[in-house]
Amino acid sequence: MVRSKSQAVDILSRALPGIGVCQELRLRAGRRVGVVTRRDGLRDLIIYDAEDPDAAHDQVELSQDEANAIAEILGAPQLVEQLASLQRQAFGLVVEQIPVPASSPFAGRTLGDTQTRTRTGASIVAIIRNGMASPSPGPDFGLRAGDLVVVVGTKRAIEQVAAIIDTN
Repeated sequence: MVRSKSQAVDILSRALPGIGVCQELRLRAGRRVGVVTRRDGLRDLIIYDAEDPDAAHDQVELSQDEANAIAEILGAPQLVEQLASLQRQAFGLVVEQIPVPASSPFAGRTLGDTQTRTRTGASIVAIIRNGMASPSPGPDFGLRAGDLVVVVGTKRAIEQVAAIIDTN
């Protein structure tokens, strides 16, 4: 699990092996909501039960277009929206955000140390840290626990990048 601060909101990101990534936040009123970004491109909006914090009160499956529309309404960063548009246009190309867990062997090391481009053919096009995007990071860019690595590639290549970053 990785915690990051986005403005005044605490966001908890955790990998869901074989599924994707879950990002959760606690609302001012005490309720929790989450977004599960699945490897197949679909997203689930989760409203957690106020009485049982481990149970979902409601879940809504969103298509890529629906998730993009909600993100646009809520003011998603332009970079992420542009990458989502690229994904819709390019057949076979996938865009995903992969969290860097504290247990990653690459937390505290440079992007170049991962050798993801050479090993997988996927491209890391941005790093999102504390809600701010760093587009086109070079090999000397230092990764930190809590970063979201924005990757473009085939589904298989992105799965390989996730495995590299998650490997202990």
